[in-house]
This record gives sequence, C-alpha cells and structure tokens, in this order.
Amino acid sequence: MKELLLVCIGSFFGGGARYLVSKSLQSWVAVSFPWGTMAVNVIGCFLIGMLSGLSLVGHISPTTKLILVTGFCGGFTTFSTFMNENLLLGREGSTLTAVVYTFASIALGLIAVMAGYHIVK
Repeated sequence: MKELLLVCIGSFFGGGARYLVSKSLQSWVAVSFPWGTMAVNVIGCFLIGMLSGLSLVGHISPTTKLILVTGFCGGFTTFSTFMNENLLLGREGSTLTAVVYTFASIALGLIAVMAGYHIVK
C-alpha cells in the first residue's frame, strides 16, 4: 500500500508537469503541430533514461525510483515507459520482441483510438 501511495504522489506531480509543459510550449507556437506533446514525450524519455541509469548503478534507491520513474515519469508520459521497455528488451537480446511490441502498440493503439471515436459517433 505504501508503494501505491508513492506512485500516486509521483503520478500527480508528473501529470501536472505534463499539463504545464505541454500547454506552455503549445502557446508559444502558432502552428497546429503538437509540439507540446512531442516535447513532453522527449523530455520524459530523457528523464526515464537518466533515472533508470542512476538506479542501475545504485545512485537512487528503489523507493526514489518508484516515485520518480513509475510515478512521475508514468504520470508525465507513458511514452517514456514504452520506450524504456523497448530499450530493456533490446538490451536483453529480445530485438524481435521489441520490434513486435513497437509496431503492435502503434497499430493497436491507433485502431483502439479509431474504435473509440467510432463508438461515440
């Protein structure tokens, strides 16, 4: 239960940060490209990579990793978690699994979004 609370706290701040970063950046540009979302995804990937690397070499505790990686980064962007999982699969030698995971996630995610839109039409 303590772990869940730590993840929830991190997610709260990560979600708030995502909203602030995305909205702030998007308000600076006049084009319709989703710069805010892309920036959040790239920043989240950098953060999860840095924090996971620090965890691997023992510079952050499992509790801190839970708050920052699972909680904050998970609330900030699930794209970072997706990319980190792909990296880990590749490092484990499961390149084919990583490729299948990537393409299946994109294809099924797009299909799911389209189905969701279709259902409410």
